[in-house]
Amino acid sequence: MRNNTIWLIVILLLVGVALYIALPINHPTWLESAMPGSAEAPRDLSQLKLGLDLRGGTQVLLQAELPEGQVLDAGAMDTAKLIVENRVNGLGVAEANVQAQGEDRIMVELPGVDNPDQAVETIRSTGQLEFVEPAGAQLAGGMIINTTNHPNAVADAQAAIDAGTLEPAAIPYPDQVFQTVMTGDVLRNALPTQGQFGQWEIGFELTGDGSDQFFNYTRDHVGQPMAIVLDGRVLSAPTIQAAIRDQGVITGQFDEQEASSLAIQMRYGALPVPLSVVDINTIGASLGQASVDASLRAGIIGLVAVLLFMLLLYRLPGFVADLALVAYVIFNLAIYKIIPVTLTLPGIAGFLLSIGMAVDANILIIERMKEEVRIGRSIRLAVEAGFSRAWPAIRDGNLTTLISCAVLFWFGNTFGASIVKGFAFTLAIGVLLSMFTAMVVSRVLMRSIVATQGEKALSSRILSGF
Repeated sequence: MRNNTIWLIVILLLVGVALYIALPINHPTWLESAMPGSAEAPRDLSQLKLGLDLRGGTQVLLQAELPEGQVLDAGAMDTAKLIVENRVNGLGVAEANVQAQGEDRIMVELPGVDNPDQAVETIRSTGQLEFVEPAGAQLAGGMIINTTNHPNAVADAQAAIDAGTLEPAAIPYPDQVFQTVMTGDVLRNALPTQGQFGQWEIGFELTGDGSDQFFNYTRDHVGQPMAIVLDGRVLSAPTIQAAIRDQGVITGQFDEQEASSLAIQMRYGALPVPLSVVDINTIGASLGQASVDASLRAGIIGLVAVLLFMLLLYRLPGFVADLALVAYVIFNLAIYKIIPVTLTLPGIAGFLLSIGMAVDANILIIERMKEEVRIGRSIRLAVEAGFSRAWPAIRDGNLTTLISCAVLFWFGNTFGASIVKGFAFTLAIGVLLSMFTAMVVSRVLMRSIVATQGEKALSSRILSGF
């Protein structure tokens, strides 16, 4: 009895803490800072983290694009993922998500972006900045040229133009390869700025070594043009007016978004491998909210129906199962916030399915208790035997489900199917919690009732349903 009382207190404390975390209220900073993933800033626990299908946004699947026969370098995708993350952060998108999908893909989720096309271009562009010597050629902004660091730029651009994925551009020197003087590696920072007449420019700062290189070159070429090239496209080709050491400005026909996008690409460096867009999916915010409302309504209706079913069919044991089910829902919501779990429509489906499995475990236990009472056992022994003998079936059934979840999660992670991953993850969490609430919470509550009320607690058929 004493051990059961201790367990009851522990369960009540766990439910209380979980309920506090699950409630949509403002939580103290110390609690939000203690959550996983709060190293840089405290996590917001007031709301569940929703996927794009529930709150609206743009989802982009990027894939490494290599020439036939070329092998992807070890670590290249990890570096690409880090650069993509930095670029996304530079866009200022709140709660964006960047994750690897398989060996050569990256999934990017951008909630609430105003200009999805510009954001995608900022993320996927290689971002290889070069300072190029024109060698007497008349270079101008918008031209595509070959450089020593990007000798196939013209061929790549022409192929993209022919395929309709790139707007036509001037290619006045298709066979010439221009000398790259310096690359974007010499940059310390780059920011969009406005000139004295309001035009948008890109201001840049140089590293220590870069300052010396830039100074020496510009000192020796005063009065001559120097082309600034990004991914084979000339941004501008200004004339060097004086030696430049620490910082400079790139001018061109930029609007605010273009200047910001180019600055982000320059600031965070070039991608180690070209990325192409495999799939892009945009969901409106209103459609996302409609999905949230429909999911919430379906969840409440389903939960109430299950609670009523258990109460009407199994009376007092059903009421105990209902209490365990309510605790199960609270634990789930709290864990979704703690991890955190990004909820999607398939994820909600996994959660609702796990509710049914949680109820199924309680039904197995109650039916075993009924059988024990029918063969003449006392209520106390029937309760203990019901839980003990139902456990193997509950364990084996849930174990097979967990194995299926593991396979689905692996499939989703390997082939970039985040929908499958979300379903498998929430279902697995639900299965684990359902075993805890069925075998621990329900047992402690039933023992407490029997201990306080004795045999009369379940001796009445009206109360027990036995």
